[in-house]
Amino acid sequence: MGELSKLTLAGARDSLRKGETSAVALTEACLAEIEAAGRLNAFVHRTPEIALDQARAADARIARGDAPAMCGLPLGIKDLFCTRGVASQAASHILNGFRPEYESTVTQNLWDAGAVMLGKLNMDEFAMGSSNETSTYGNVVNPWKVDDRDLTPGGSSGGSAAAVAADLCLAATGTDTGGSIRQPAAFTGIVGIKPTYGRCSRWGIVAFASSLDQAGPMTKTVQDAAIMLAAMAGHDPKDSTSADIPVPDFEAMLTGDIRGKTIGIPREYRMDGMPAEIEALWTRGAEMLKDAGAKIVDISLPHTKYALPAYYVIAPAEASSNLARYDGVRYGHRAKLAQGDGIVQMYEKTRAEGFGKEVQRRVMIGTYVLSAGFYDAYYNRARKVRALIKRDFETVFAEGVDAILTPATPSAAFGLGEMQDADPVEMYLNDVFTVTVNLAGLPGISVPAGLDSRGLPLGLQLIGRPWEEGDLLNTAQVLERAAGFVSKPAKWW
Repeated sequence: MGELSKLTLAGARDSLRKGETSAVALTEACLAEIEAAGRLNAFVHRTPEIALDQARAADARIARGDAPAMCGLPLGIKDLFCTRGVASQAASHILNGFRPEYESTVTQNLWDAGAVMLGKLNMDEFAMGSSNETSTYGNVVNPWKVDDRDLTPGGSSGGSAAAVAADLCLAATGTDTGGSIRQPAAFTGIVGIKPTYGRCSRWGIVAFASSLDQAGPMTKTVQDAAIMLAAMAGHDPKDSTSADIPVPDFEAMLTGDIRGKTIGIPREYRMDGMPAEIEALWTRGAEMLKDAGAKIVDISLPHTKYALPAYYVIAPAEASSNLARYDGVRYGHRAKLAQGDGIVQMYEKTRAEGFGKEVQRRVMIGTYVLSAGFYDAYYNRARKVRALIKRDFETVFAEGVDAILTPATPSAAFGLGEMQDADPVEMYLNDVFTVTVNLAGLPGISVPAGLDSRGLPLGLQLIGRPWEEGDLLNTAQVLERAAGFVSKPAKWW
């Protein structure tokens, strides 16, 4: 049974078509793995009945011969996606008991393609965090282990990353506002792609920062990412930022040929104090692409150093606006009131009880930078910096660069609790290589490319031109094959 859950999406699809296995058998194998992996705390709402119903329907569809690529494949869904009739809490106490009466567009697209929902996955509360330690459900544990510590799987899509790395599901949905797909993918040795902003609908996904949020797949291979992204993406009239652009067959674009492509290496990403292992991996990644026929050039993205401060003004500002709706009136948690308390006290107590410390911190920062007297000094200035960062990328792409290679993270996975007492900015620095991609609305992918000296996975990031995910995935697959990363965490849970 356990062997079935180790299959890739492509491998499982081919086995289903050949009649070597069934969607029900695949689903039962994954459900058994989830049951045995409670120690990881990755799945927080299990849906075995829904999964088996969907699997039986998928088997019938495959038998009829009209099944799309995702048909019968068992997935985990990040708790940020609204799923009809199933708890969708964004890992927050304030949304206790919330079961939406509607389905997010991305998950509906997946169900229409015949995919199977195993359950909802843990995450940082409202997607705010880089270590999956802000969840109301408790910490997710990285399946990789090199000593007696429990390691972070990264965040905010930590449950998705841990579940895919531990073979609890064949793939999972994630969301990325400043690196929340790519950083956990790098920490757990899997592939994670953030598509171009507008490629996947945001409708029905609990909002963090609306101009930055984007859904994407977290998978075992680049080929799987291509298969799943094609099923997730598409124009949605319910989302005003959704692009009315055709979704190509990303899998068909995986030619393995990048001869003549130009790969840029941004000098500003060579940070002070970067670990030698990250530097060496980056250099090796560039050599791999060069050996495959690509031209490697040094490039400059001069406003990179302002990206993190700009991001941590814009994202909290949008979060404070988006999270204003959680007030105890319409849904979710409502605080118990004392005699004489009015509506203002109800708002205050509900939000104080319902939101965790990191969410409270970001709401306060966001409210501050949007307040009269500070709006121009902080928020408007950050928006101008964002425009400059976007222009840096546009200039580089206009000069003929096809993709940009950078590290995915400044380190390998660290221990849970190790940064709890640190300055919050220390945690925010985990996003140093990823936030520029969200600020510019570009596609970015993390590919596992090696192990550090302790045996923990390290990832490399490729950043692509807008709407050219197919080209980006092709380059990523060349890197994946050259790196030959096949390591898996030893099962200890």
